[in-house]
Amino acid sequence: MNDKKKFICMKWGDLYGPEYVNRLYSMVCRNSSGSIRFVCLTDDKSGLNSNIECYPCPDIDIPYPHKIRGWRKVTLFSKRDKLYDLSGDWLYLDLDIVVTGSLDDFFLYETCETFIVMKNWTQPRSGIGNTSVYRFRVGSHNYLLEDLLRNDKTIIGKYINSQTYISRKIKKINFWPDQWCKLFKVDCVPTWPKRFWTDPYLPKGAKVIAFPGVPNPHDAELGNWPEKKLHKKIYKKIRPTGWISDHWR
Repeated sequence: MNDKKKFICMKWGDLYGPEYVNRLYSMVCRNSSGSIRFVCLTDDKSGLNSNIECYPCPDIDIPYPHKIRGWRKVTLFSKRDKLYDLSGDWLYLDLDIVVTGSLDDFFLYETCETFIVMKNWTQPRSGIGNTSVYRFRVGSHNYLLEDLLRNDKTIIGKYINSQTYISRKIKKINFWPDQWCKLFKVDCVPTWPKRFWTDPYLPKGAKVIAFPGVPNPHDAELGNWPEKKLHKKIYKKIRPTGWISDHWR
């Protein structure tokens, strides 16, 4: 039996540099026991750690600009023979996360399930997952990609993003235990106005902190919350987050 833990991420475009992939790989290595396999699907492997397996990032035949946005992640739901030599269960991790605890339990939890995802903590009772962190079984839900390719305009018009589409159309959705995966903006940043004098905190029991949108980890570490609109700058304020440097390396 192959008990190697398998991790996968995707990198395309220039939003994140190779240092994001390398740090993710390093965090995975430090927080996993036993042997691992780490794959990055990318359009540019320059600067990546030589221990990272790199394959071309699958293209998706849907209209621009959706084809270069989060919808591209749906290509992971290809048929087994269409996704290189990948098989079995994989833990997908977005690049803009910080691993703060052991990842072993993600492979031991509900092992019979073919899809388990982080809750979307901006809509905690909606039944929508946040695909920053999910485990999937290769080839088990290829209908998600096939339906998207057949009905791209209808689906993109109906669902605000790919994670909402996946959550609503997958045959069965399962979620990680609440404490394992948290959103930085929702679960770590103190409420207003406490955020002006209180540092962002790390929730007890959290294994992964996700940073969708802004701030990214490198900004949050410095206490910078990028915002162009003046009225939003009033409340989009954070102090430097010291614990990021302890884990994001």
